[in-house]
Amino acid sequence: MIEIERTGSLNTVQDLGRFGFRHLGVSVSGVMDPLALRAGNALLGNDDNAAVIEVQMFPFRVRFHEAVTIALTGADCRARLDDTDLPPWWGCQVKKGQVLEMRYPRSGSRGYLCVAGGINVPEVLGSRSTALRGGFGGVEGRPLEAGDRLPPGPATYKPLPEGGVGIERPELAP
Repeated sequence: MIEIERTGSLNTVQDLGRFGFRHLGVSVSGVMDPLALRAGNALLGNDDNAAVIEVQMFPFRVRFHEAVTIALTGADCRARLDDTDLPPWWGCQVKKGQVLEMRYPRSGSRGYLCVAGGINVPEVLGSRSTALRGGFGGVEGRPLEAGDRLPPGPATYKPLPEGGVGIERPELAP
């Protein structure tokens, strides 16, 4: 279980989006940076469309109530796991009780917390993405709040090496 301890407005659960319903007035929703979502999910051995936490308001802090494997992609959020700095575009093992904090980014605007197995919230119309306008998906169709507890889905990966592993960060356009 992942518990949200501190969050800003507009931090949400997202996947690649909800397709095939625009003719009914349902927005696609989904992450703002599909490359970051796909890279994090690939690093963890997740399905390409596994749900993640999209963080666009900082600082953001979570506590892990079970051991999990995570990847951080997107903005360089000066992340810290307990007292250890984590580089951007990095995956690592997290122990039960550890706290992750993502702080104001050095570069970029949205950070992604990807978890082995994905964030396991109910699917609505084929997606786990939060649709704020419609008030559905994600966690009750709303931004994350302190005290929310999010279960990871079943992981289908081989554990990452001790100390973690990174992926080459794509160049950001000027």
